[in-house]
Amino acid sequence: MTDTPAVKRVRTRHFAQAKRDGHKISGLTAYDAASAKVFDQAGIDFVLIGDSAANVMLGYDTTLPIKVDELITMSRSVVRAVERAFVIADLPFGSYEVSPEQALETSIRFMKESEAHAVKLEGGVRVESHIRRITESGIPVCAHIGFTPQSEHNLGGHIIQGRGDGAEQLLEDARAIERAGAFMVVLEMVPSDVAARVTEELSIPTISVGAGPHCDGQLTVWTDTFGYGQGRRPKFVRQYADLAGVLRDATKQYIDDIQSGAYPSEAESYENTHPDGKSPFGP
Repeated sequence: MTDTPAVKRVRTRHFAQAKRDGHKISGLTAYDAASAKVFDQAGIDFVLIGDSAANVMLGYDTTLPIKVDELITMSRSVVRAVERAFVIADLPFGSYEVSPEQALETSIRFMKESEAHAVKLEGGVRVESHIRRITESGIPVCAHIGFTPQSEHNLGGHIIQGRGDGAEQLLEDARAIERAGAFMVVLEMVPSDVAARVTEELSIPTISVGAGPHCDGQLTVWTDTFGYGQGRRPKFVRQYADLAGVLRDATKQYIDDIQSGAYPSEAESYENTHPDGKSPFGP
């Protein structure tokens, strides 16, 4: 979709148009203004303030502990940084499961307090009524099925979903999401042939997170894709840079320059003079 520079701000209708025209959609996670601005300048179509921030930014083992207030703060910083990209905010675990009303209340908080453009929540058939309640209130929803990290313990770990008999359940989840009014759906860790079936059947765009090349777009965690993370890199991630290595080498050089006295130099220091060049102590 980045081959349409006339789009000043990506909207939900542009995702629908991209699917109809066969243009691939690009997405990355972002958790702060600095990274979001770079991705936006490069032409990314959407950024997701994912609850993966729990792992990537806050150091937790799972996504479960992150709070609404923490994600709203991150979402607010991302929204302020981007000009073109569509911004989606994750609803964290515990903030929508209780009822459709709870899901709507949390979504309203994100839309008002962070000014995100849409929300994302996990689940298919089980959250159909939640998605419908949110979308009927005028808030765009991106759904998320397949491997759903918030259900990691119930699923038995990072297990590929949709294999064998699970393919039919995945399809039913996808149909439920579309019925409920979601404008897009993320398929995570799903066999590529099953993702292709879902993509063909649905009229809304499908976004792959480890679901192969046949979806309408791709989404990855930016620290995995650009080599900034320190943990395990999933099989489906292609690493485009080694930012951690660059930063590590630069830090070592910084330390060496401080210890040798090479930093700061005279050019990087201030003199005790007035702007007109006169000494503060007289002629």
